[in-house]
Amino acid sequence: MAIAKAERLMNLALCLLGTRRPLSKRELRESIEAYLEAGSDDGFNRMFERDKDDLRELGLVIDTVENLDGETGYVARRDSNRLPAITLDAEEAAALGLAAKVWQQARLAGAASGALQKLRAAGMPEAEDSYEAHHSALEPRIPVHEAAFEPLMLACRDRRAVVFDYRKANAAKPEQRQVEPWTLECWRGHWYLAGWDRERRAERVFRLSRITGRVRSRTGGFTAPVPDVVTVRETVESWAGETATRSALIRLRSGCGYPLRARAVSSRELGDGWDELEIPYGHGLDAWLVEFGPDVVVLEPADLRADVVDRLRAVAKA
Repeated sequence: MAIAKAERLMNLALCLLGTRRPLSKRELRESIEAYLEAGSDDGFNRMFERDKDDLRELGLVIDTVENLDGETGYVARRDSNRLPAITLDAEEAAALGLAAKVWQQARLAGAASGALQKLRAAGMPEAEDSYEAHHSALEPRIPVHEAAFEPLMLACRDRRAVVFDYRKANAAKPEQRQVEPWTLECWRGHWYLAGWDRERRAERVFRLSRITGRVRSRTGGFTAPVPDVVTVRETVESWAGETATRSALIRLRSGCGYPLRARAVSSRELGDGWDELEIPYGHGLDAWLVEFGPDVVVLEPADLRADVVDRLRAVAKA
């Protein structure tokens, strides 16, 4: 039904934009197949009035004109429905160019590149590329390797609930989750989804690399209020371990774990190819440490050490 209405609105808009003179209801009905199938005149009139109002709400300017015979006609003049010319200065052009480069590794790369080419064809100034000028020493990119990224991005945009299979770091098998997605956040090279878990009736954060299988849509609106962007971002950082509330003492193999070394507040050599680091941490450090495998040994606190051991055992059984 939604597709049929969208097609009908598009056909009506094309008729009104493509004519040089106002078209009467009779002429529009004869030109659009959906109107021919309307049945009674009353059914057509109701459908046409709704469609005309919908197009006007979408921004199409439709003029109503009465001819010499007293018949009412409709036309959407091109000069009234033409967007103003796009004018960008050098800094704005540079910002758009940088935004297009950011998505080079994502499936959005084609759309970003195509949009940039159209803007340049329309007269957007060529901005000096500071990254190319420095021999590409710095390359702005957002890595997107997970297949779940695009369907989740669209679900966040459309406020559409989803269902997917999710494997926790300490679980041998994935579990199905029904989620109302709020936003996607990139943290330390990994993408996270923040949203409302319908079954647990609580706010949750999911790492995209742990989503298995296909992301499927669910009907119906959201059942929980969507928080503002700042709150969601803070939740992602907290669940991913950004908010540090304690300190951990770990042993790290020399020459390994540079992200851990960058986060450490103190470090000393132990000899035999090992170093000792003190790292501030919050929720999620145990899952992060597991990724370094045998190159990391947790010394304290005991509960963190136990969590890491449990996760490693679960991975070994999988």
